[in-house]
Amino acid sequence: MKYNRFLPLIIPALILILFEAYYYKHNLIYVVAVLTVLLLFFTVRQFLIAGNSADGWYNYFISPAMLVLGSIALTTMVANKWFVQVLLVGVPILLYLYLRMLYVYLINFNLKQREGLENFSAYSNFLAFYFIASSLYGIRAFLNYEVWPLMILLLVSVSLIVYQVFWMNNIKFKISSFYVLLIALVVTELAWSATFLTLSFYILGLVVTICYYVLTGITRFYLKGSLDSKIVKLYLLFGFTSILVVLLSARWFQV
Repeated sequence: MKYNRFLPLIIPALILILFEAYYYKHNLIYVVAVLTVLLLFFTVRQFLIAGNSADGWYNYFISPAMLVLGSIALTTMVANKWFVQVLLVGVPILLYLYLRMLYVYLINFNLKQREGLENFSAYSNFLAFYFIASSLYGIRAFLNYEVWPLMILLLVSVSLIVYQVFWMNNIKFKISSFYVLLIALVVTELAWSATFLTLSFYILGLVVTICYYVLTGITRFYLKGSLDSKIVKLYLLFGFTSILVVLLSARWFQV
């Protein structure tokens, strides 16, 4: 339908309105979360139908849904109103960019846009994972929840995100399934171990996210047959350097 071209703008605008309603009425959090997810589902499904694509809707839905749910969860942990507003405005902007690329790829059949989707998904999944991990640590810190239910949620989240990253990079599930589970288990174990550290949930979430990024990046290149020692060194250098910088600056990292 002709209105499909306007969905990348209309849907993020509606989500922004929902986010602002939640900002002023916090008791709407569950309603906003459900409506936002449904809007994204409708948009992704509509693009697939319009483009006569045989791809599963979940392959394009996981990344934006995780980003939205993670950002909403994190806002409940953050006291700084300016930071909350940045999240609530920034996420719809990211959704607009993602949906616009998805429209061009699925409906305009611009195959060159696939690389853009791969890169954008990688960055948005990084943010989504950070939001989710930080939120779970925040829930444990503020609400004194048991660790194991939160780690189960993290395990499921990691599995979905890593699966989406590999699928977006044209790695078949038959090949990637073992590595998806392996990365999810390793990251969850690291996240569980990190709960014993006396750091803020922002720092803990960022440390675990860096570990996720390094493991996923190295495995992705390995499964695509392009892994070499240079790539491994770059990822490990990035990981160790980032974690070191984060830990050294932890005392100033407050939102």
